[in-house]
Amino acid sequence: MSEHLKLVDHPLVQHKLTLMRDKDTSTAVFRQLLREISQLLAYEVTRGLKMTTKRIQTPMAQMDAPTLAGKKLALISILRAGNGLLDGVLELIPSARVGFVGLYRDEKALQPVQYYFKVPEGMGDRVVIAVDPMLATGNSSVAAIDLLKKRGASDIRFLCLLAAPEGIARMKEAHPDVPIVTAAVDERLNEVGYIVPGLGDAGDRMFGTK
Repeated sequence: MSEHLKLVDHPLVQHKLTLMRDKDTSTAVFRQLLREISQLLAYEVTRGLKMTTKRIQTPMAQMDAPTLAGKKLALISILRAGNGLLDGVLELIPSARVGFVGLYRDEKALQPVQYYFKVPEGMGDRVVIAVDPMLATGNSSVAAIDLLKKRGASDIRFLCLLAAPEGIARMKEAHPDVPIVTAAVDERLNEVGYIVPGLGDAGDRMFGTK
């Protein structure tokens, strides 16, 4: 992928996102919608993966059939809300290796604090897809990508549901080589760093912890 920002404006993506934004949508429905929309976004973020061929036997004849090349993808969830996207993407790519970056946001400084990090081996040889529903200030996303690069990852893609202009700019400044795939770019951040109009706190709405 070459362009830094890819907006997925497919009608199904936008329809499901509208349902997720609605404050009256229940936790169970929100979680299901996130799983569904993540599969549609995964289709876009995996576009352009390297391919090879292998010899197979169909019921009718032998053929050289297309298949993914290289090591299995690495899916990295930025905890905790990233797990909502992770589940749907894993259904589409069940053979992917999975890692986790635990970051929480200091609500006063709006800066990320790391509490967990575990990723697959051989990160330098894998396409890495980092997932987090919200790209708000961009600080947590930048910190997560920093950690992945330190572990050797070089082909990284960032998948999110919503992005704020401030977060996109922060990511482009820190990691211009990491393309962003998102369903929407919203207006702005509010004074406490939440996306407006947004959908609230994705983790709270997903897990019912508000």
